[in-house]
Parts: sequence; C-alpha cells; structure tokens
Amino acid sequence: MNDEQILKSQQRNRTEEHLKSALIQLIKKKGYHAISVKDIVDQAGYNRSTFYLHYQDKFVLAEELLNTKLEGLRLAVGKPYSHGQKVYTNKLNFESFQIIDYIYENRDFFELIRYDDTLPGLHTGFPQTILKIYEEQFIFETINDSPVNMEYFKYYTAYGFFGILNNWILSDFRESRDMFIKNVIELSKTHIHSFHYVGDTLDLK
Repeated sequence: MNDEQILKSQQRNRTEEHLKSALIQLIKKKGYHAISVKDIVDQAGYNRSTFYLHYQDKFVLAEELLNTKLEGLRLAVGKPYSHGQKVYTNKLNFESFQIIDYIYENRDFFELIRYDDTLPGLHTGFPQTILKIYEEQFIFETINDSPVNMEYFKYYTAYGFFGILNNWILSDFRESRDMFIKNVIELSKTHIHSFHYVGDTLDLK
C-alpha cells in the first residue's frame, strides 16, 4: 500500500468514525428510530453524498457500529493472556481485566444500553458476546474442583459479570475503574479457582 492509499484509508476510517459518533450522540438525544440520514450528516458535518459513499443507509451504519464494538470487546479479553495460559484467580490483577478498560474507554458507546430506543441488537448482543467469550475462550476450574454443569456455570458467571457491568454503566461509572476491577477480582475468587485461556480460532490466525 503506497502513501496515497494509506492516506485515503485513514480519511475513510476517520469519516466513518465521525458518522458512528454522530449516530451515538443522536440516539442519546432523540432515540434510534427517529433518526434520519440527514440528522446523521448534519450532526457529523458532512453531506448526504459523503454518507452514501460509505453506507447504504443508517441500518448498515448501525450494524457496523454494533459489530465493531462487540468485536473489540472480544479482542480486549485476550490481550492480557497467551494461548494456553493457566491463570489462578488469586493472581489476578488490574491488567487481567482489559475488557473493563475497553468498556470504560468506549463508554460513550456502551452508555447506549441505558436507553430503550437504542442501537438495535445492543441489549441482547452485549451479554451474548460475554457468554460467547466465556464459552469459547476459557476453561474454568471451580473452587476445590467442585463438580458442576459447566455449561450452566459459564452461563451463570457470564451473565453475572454482565449484570455488574450493566449496573456500573447505569450508575454513570460512579465507582472508579480500579475499585470496580478490585471488586470483580474478589467476586471471581469465590467460585473460580483458575482458568485456562484457550482463545478461539480467530486468535490463532
């Protein structure tokens, strides 16, 4: 890729980020279903022709926004670990929860979960992504190796984690990141002895 192509790619990415940001702000102002393409381009400072160079309609923009952020969630989880690594919960630290850093750094987006008329698929996609991460990327060992239905265990743990994340978001991130992570670590120690990070097929490419 030459310099001109790199510049065009950067400009394209910048424009698309501006359009996504505009959509986020408009959802908070007036709700998703009331938003038009004109609203989006006015908010972003572009014109309709620029919008249609990038997206067919607002539905495609919304879908890409959701998919990109949830994919970022999946990628953030694995950053502290190497494939096959075993981690004991009594060794967890602030670096272990880059997923929480990711949510905080992208809080402008994740705040959309507060709204009823919000980005389609967010209310279900967010917790389902966490569950999928637990199902595909981790092998858990319980305290004292207690026998449990591991499918239930992962469901219970994933949705419990989502619940406290959701509460943190709804509280306007009242608790500091460090305190929130500290509390998550303490909770993890009550039912998880250790886990293997196995990643998924995308991590191995």
